Amino acid sequence: MMENDLLKITLIQSDLAWEDPSANRSQFDKLFSKMATEKTQTDLLILPEMFSTGFSMSSDVLAETMEGDTVNWMKAQASRLETTICGSLIIKENLQYFNRFIVTSPNGDLKHYHKKHLFRMSSENDAYSAGQSKLVFKLNGFRICPQICYDLRFPVWSRNTGDYDLLLYVANWPEARRQHWINLLRARAIENQSYVIGVNRVGMDGNGISYSGDSQCYDFNGNCLKDAGIDAGMIHLTLKKSLQKTYRTDFPAWKDADRFSFS
Repeated sequence: MMENDLLKITLIQSDLAWEDPSANRSQFDKLFSKMATEKTQTDLLILPEMFSTGFSMSSDVLAETMEGDTVNWMKAQASRLETTICGSLIIKENLQYFNRFIVTSPNGDLKHYHKKHLFRMSSENDAYSAGQSKLVFKLNGFRICPQICYDLRFPVWSRNTGDYDLLLYVANWPEARRQHWINLLRARAIENQSYVIGVNRVGMDGNGISYSGDSQCYDFNGNCLKDAGIDAGMIHLTLKKSLQKTYRTDFPAWKDADRFSFS
């Protein structure tokens, strides 16, 4: 086995208390305490989109800063569990509001990505500013590209140009379009010859929108490795980088990809 060949991941598929960061942090505290008690070993722990509030457009009321309670909580939990924790939340910076994906390492280092494609059907484009650049961060030899929910519909933005090994989506994706979610996750895996993970929520939000979960992981050949189904809970899986490398070497479709650049 090659060095840094394995990545242990924990997906948390949960209901979310509507616009109540304290209640959501409390429910995740209980899950994390269980992990600590059971000495669960994981390299990356993934929470859903807007895990502290649900998919709310009340950015002016709910936004926190990078020095606020939820980011400090993420740092404390990452240190406590000795693992990297990630998920998105509402952040205010320079008089703008962002749906920001935050990656928190055990030593307190932070990285972030701003959601590029804002869901206009819920007026997200009116409540938030769109991101303009992708993020790729490294963990255990894996290069990971995080994106958020509606980004999944736009394959140009997620194109793998040899810069990542895992494409990661966090979401509040409604049950009404669950088949879109499932089909698009598989498509992104096949076309990019990459591992793809989607972490969604369950339950109903304050706007009466229902979510069916369906958090899933696909391999580089479009095979479903894990499916969380419709219930809240934790899913554990391990990815092996060498399997992906062998597949991309034996079937190098990526070499014939169309060349383009963003204007």
